[in-house]
Amino acid sequence: MKALLSFALLALSTVPVHAACTYPTAPSSIPDGATATLADMVAAQKAVRQFDQEISEYTSCIKLEEDAQLKGDKLTDEQKKAIQAQQAMKNNAAVDADQALADRLNEQIRIFKSKQSANKG
Repeated sequence: MKALLSFALLALSTVPVHAACTYPTAPSSIPDGATATLADMVAAQKAVRQFDQEISEYTSCIKLEEDAQLKGDKLTDEQKKAIQAQQAMKNNAAVDADQALADRLNEQIRIFKSKQSANKG
């Protein structure tokens, strides 16, 4: 049991400990373009832009986190690959969530604009 505990402590000491990067909170909703006001759409666009900025900061943070974890020569190639794979998954998931939110907003903006055009005609 002591050997297992010693091994666990040794494993933890080979990877630098850093404060975790905080994943941003996405806007809670996107207004329905068919019923939203211009103010609703502008507010949603600002919220999505803010989320996009926060995602950029998050992905920069996880890149710094990865770089810090990979420093030194105590890690095996397998450990390095595992760290890189984990960080790539975090990055890709964040970028995908950001893009999905932007896509949802853009769809509602198209609906909103078509509603505005129909009301003018």
